[in-house]
Amino acid sequence: MNFATPSPGFLLEARGLSAVLGGRKVLDIPSLGIVPGGVLVIIGPNGSGKTTLLLSLSLLLKPDAGEILYRGAAVNSGAEALKLRRRFAVLFQEPLLLSGTVWDNVTLGLRLRHTPKKEIKTKALQWLERFGITHLASRQARMLSGGEAKRVSLARAFVLEPEILFLDEPFAALDAPTHQSLLEDFQTVLHETKISTVMVTHELEEALILGDRVAVLVKGLIRQTGTPREVIYSPVDEEVAGFVKGGNILHGRFISRDDGRVFIKIGNRQIEAASGLVTGDELAVFLHYDDIIISDRQTTEPANVRSNRLEGIITQLLPLNSQVRLNIACPFNLTAVVTRRTCEELHLEKGKEVLVS
Repeated sequence: MNFATPSPGFLLEARGLSAVLGGRKVLDIPSLGIVPGGVLVIIGPNGSGKTTLLLSLSLLLKPDAGEILYRGAAVNSGAEALKLRRRFAVLFQEPLLLSGTVWDNVTLGLRLRHTPKKEIKTKALQWLERFGITHLASRQARMLSGGEAKRVSLARAFVLEPEILFLDEPFAALDAPTHQSLLEDFQTVLHETKISTVMVTHELEEALILGDRVAVLVKGLIRQTGTPREVIYSPVDEEVAGFVKGGNILHGRFISRDDGRVFIKIGNRQIEAASGLVTGDELAVFLHYDDIIISDRQTTEPANVRSNRLEGIITQLLPLNSQVRLNIACPFNLTAVVTRRTCEELHLEKGKEVLVS
């Protein structure tokens, strides 16, 4: 295999990929590509096939059908796969550190590659410092906290300067402060190194922070790919919308249309939306939390609100850091997210009547 083959656009690509486990097809991927220098985050519910896809892409699992292409050339033999795997680094949910010191673990890959001792020292010190664990170099790896062990496993991967980095739920099982700190450091490192990365997670926040592109995997199928914003604000179907939990899913029936607007009956109320729908079929409406304006019934409505005004009653308030999530009955149930300041200024509380626009 010629690793110098010019890239056709994807550094690594899967075509016609499928995997069968226990007589059941768990993956069916017509095409999925990894852009050089990009970060692809694969999200989806538990049991959707995320780890199987990651193992297939990283050449650790041979698919039942399909092919993996590197720089446009198919990887056809075990020898080619082995040679290519040396250009990859794979991190699993568990750090999988070996007995020995942190230094032993971080330098292991370089020692196996017979890297000169001076170069090993220089690279290892660089990545120990970059992940803030230089002071742990002589500590036994089995004595580390969960967050420290994750940092060691990341340093062990980056010290090899992989061409593609694969991560399977790398920040799972961490307390909130440790999770946030490690996530921020990792984001900075990815930005600095431009290492092509594929990450599997079920945490939407991680996809939003790290991903250039997001692929939503449901029941072994890629249901949508796009930027994080596209996936959150414009889910392609109800199942994707339900997973990303970015907004309300309302069920109604088409009534009529007029000049690019459609009128939809939901319960006993009518709303309007911009759409090209022309049929009278039942449909689902996706309404993002941020697109809902809450105002006091006693005050003047915002000047830019012209339609879809509903009276409602707050049934629940849930604080979320700097925001508050509201559940409102109006007459169908809606969920909205407002800032704490808005909540305080409008004196929002359970049982308060509000205007929803």
